[in-house]
Amino acid sequence: MNQSENSKKLNTFFSEEYTSLKYYVRSNLKASVNKDAEDIIQDVALKLFTSADRYSPINNVAGFVYRAIKNKIIDVMRASKKNKVDYESQNEAKLIEFANIIYEAPSDLYPEQMKQELKGAIINLKPNYRDIIIAIDFEGSTYKEVELETGIPIGTLMSIRHRAISLLYKNLKSKQELFKT
Repeated sequence: MNQSENSKKLNTFFSEEYTSLKYYVRSNLKASVNKDAEDIIQDVALKLFTSADRYSPINNVAGFVYRAIKNKIIDVMRASKKNKVDYESQNEAKLIEFANIIYEAPSDLYPEQMKQELKGAIINLKPNYRDIIIAIDFEGSTYKEVELETGIPIGTLMSIRHRAISLLYKNLKSKQELFKT
């Protein structure tokens, strides 16, 4: 019941306030950011609509949506301030770090096939497991930031991440033995 109620409230709000939301985003973005206001609104809307059933009934829809948009703007601004590191090499480094967690190995050297298996295993996780792994381990978000964005308590986020890592470890353990030889 909450899902349909929350979805209806969000749908009504986005329909009525879309122009105001665009103005709000544009007024808060710096010119140096290469992100369109509508892209930010769409990202936030997608996240809110796909997670609507996780929230308790939303009473203050405007405050809820504007807070989510403000958090997204902050994320975009942070991302634009970071050094312009090659995206592929940055993800490769994070994948190696994450592989160290999963495979419990001290070496930074993993066969390319094992990295591909890890990528595939992450992609095949349940969406809430995959989202927390990507947010914490690859995007560098803190649990507090994810809590603010999703409304899920930090303890629950930590449990979800722990279960996701356990699943990855279990699914990849047998494959790891094949690549050692």
